[in-house]
Amino acid sequence: MDLRVTWKIQYGMFIVSSEHEGRKNGQIANTFFQVTAEPPRFAVSLNKQNLTHDLVKKSGSFSVSVLTEDAPMPLMGKFGFKSGRDIDKFADTEFMTGKTGIPIVKEHSLGFIECRVINSMDVGSHTLFIGEIID
Repeated sequence: MDLRVTWKIQYGMFIVSSEHEGRKNGQIANTFFQVTAEPPRFAVSLNKQNLTHDLVKKSGSFSVSVLTEDAPMPLMGKFGFKSGRDIDKFADTEFMTGKTGIPIVKEHSLGFIECRVINSMDVGSHTLFIGEIID
C-alpha cells in the first residue's frame, strides 16, 4: 500500500474555536467538510489531546474560520504550535462572539461557520464532531 496518495488530497486551512465556562481556545485544523446540504451540516476532526477538543465536547458548539492564503505565520503558529493550556490565544487576536457564545476568529478570515454539535464519533486519536450550522 502506497500511503503517499494521501498527500494529494486537498485541504483548506481553518481555525476551529470553542468556549466553555469562560475558557476560550482555538486551533489550526485542515479537516473540515460539509456532509449534508439540507439541513446544512459540517464535520470537523479534532485530536483528543487538544484543549479545543475538550471545549467542543463540553460546550456542544464550535466555529470554523476559513483562513486566507496569505495568513501570516505568527497567527498560524499561535493557533497551530502553541497550547491553549499555556497561553490565552485570544488575548491579542481579533475575534467576535458568535450566536452560541463561542469565539470566531476574524483576523485573516475569508468567512466563518458556527455550528452546534448534533453528533460525534470516536475515530481513534481524534473525534469527528458533526455540527448543524447556526450562523
